[in-house]
Amino acid sequence: MAMQSQGLRQVQKQTQNLVLAPQLRQSLKILQVPALELRSAILEELQTNPLLEELGNNDESLDSEETEPSPDEIESEKNEDFPEENSGETEAKESETDKDSDSMDDIQDMDFSDEFAILKEMEEDLREHYENEFDGEAKLGNTDAQDKRKFFFDSLTSEISLQEHLLEQLKLTEIKEEVRNAAEYLIGSLDENGFLNSNLSDISLISFMSLADLQEALATIQTFEPIGIASIDLQDCLLRQMDARGWESTDQYKIVRDYFPLLVRRRVPELSRKLSQPNEVIHEAIEKISELDPSPGKRFSEDNNQSISADATVEKVGNEWTISLNNDFIPRLKINRTYKELIAKGVLSSKEKEYVRNQMRAGKFLISSIDQRQNTIERITRKIIERQTGFFEEGSSKLRPMTMSEVADSIEVHETTVSRAIANKFLRTPHGTFPLKYFFTPGYSSKDGDSVSNTSVKEIIGNIIEQEDPTKPLSDRKIVDLLAEKDIKLARRTVAKYREELGISPTNLRRRY
Repeated sequence: MAMQSQGLRQVQKQTQNLVLAPQLRQSLKILQVPALELRSAILEELQTNPLLEELGNNDESLDSEETEPSPDEIESEKNEDFPEENSGETEAKESETDKDSDSMDDIQDMDFSDEFAILKEMEEDLREHYENEFDGEAKLGNTDAQDKRKFFFDSLTSEISLQEHLLEQLKLTEIKEEVRNAAEYLIGSLDENGFLNSNLSDISLISFMSLADLQEALATIQTFEPIGIASIDLQDCLLRQMDARGWESTDQYKIVRDYFPLLVRRRVPELSRKLSQPNEVIHEAIEKISELDPSPGKRFSEDNNQSISADATVEKVGNEWTISLNNDFIPRLKINRTYKELIAKGVLSSKEKEYVRNQMRAGKFLISSIDQRQNTIERITRKIIERQTGFFEEGSSKLRPMTMSEVADSIEVHETTVSRAIANKFLRTPHGTFPLKYFFTPGYSSKDGDSVSNTSVKEIIGNIIEQEDPTKPLSDRKIVDLLAEKDIKLARRTVAKYREELGISPTNLRRRY
């Protein structure tokens, strides 16, 4: 059999790829970042463009005439700076002047309709793609298509932090309110290994909590998973793990309890003499100790709690709800006048002029992207007010169902634009500060045609359970019946799911005798 020859050869292949231009990527980035990160994102772009400059706090706002000189102003300045050129060489430079004036007119008249038209086309393509995809699922009888659609736009994957893991267990623990507050404080004081390095007496002085409550809180936390959490040091952590395994009478327990400094330095001969055991037994004991977890907090993700700042504020002025956008983190930008004058004076080479024009265009596009970001957030907030008026008047119990698709259609953008615009954004309201995503939730229709969001349903379930008789707690089936009396129809498994999301135990664990 002849062996197939090997070699290099050229092959032509045609493929389609969607490539975002740098300016479009920049526009999407500006739209998506939260308020606290917006200034950094803008300044990052500012450093790459020498034509952009930031106005100081003491600078007055400049109108379009001040920031963008008209062709007549440019020509006047040119005549003042170069009187001899304009008297003797006017005809020779007439064509170049006309060309530069045209360039300046083009730059001044930029509306970036082409760039935003490209974004619009991309949104329409995405809309058509996902409509076809989910319509196909619906035709196949998939009743979960809408849930998948919401999951696609809403889901963010993140690992649970140690603090979140412990707080979830704390919710299921029956303790006094003062002890619960102390436990929350101690959970927030744990280091990355899960240890409590501070003395309880010092914590009591700093937090103004009673020492007795802190001691009870610490004892409670130390019963949580993972075993060894909230230990005062490594030795304490290992001993508590061995207690849980029933190793109290073993050689490894004696080594950790009585000869921990020798263990740390791995002094096997000395440990052998202290325990009157051969070296082989000591090695086996140390091998057993190595099975324990010296850092029980390390298995969890880093606690990424961070400060937030509302991107917009909604408040009632008179009888109307008003919107105030947060512009505190947006630098005021303008195009440097010097470069525009250099183009008009004709002192730049063709390559230099092309570079300046490109940078000027990029700078104006950045300024337009910032304006568009704020405008999009304001339009979405306006739709939230229109749909969720009951929430702003009375609170979460009046939250109504609302989807990104509804808002996207009403402001004529794609759902992905709404998804980016509300990502990591917050809205300050009379009832507190909420993520913008809080207002986008599915819901249920009652018999009278009214609708209620699943967030409101959870609140209703929580209120029902709060008012139950502790000696005869309500079953999930009974809660279903009580909701039906309020014209809210839910399946029992849905009630069970919402109850678990609220951190409420099942019936048998809520019963008090």
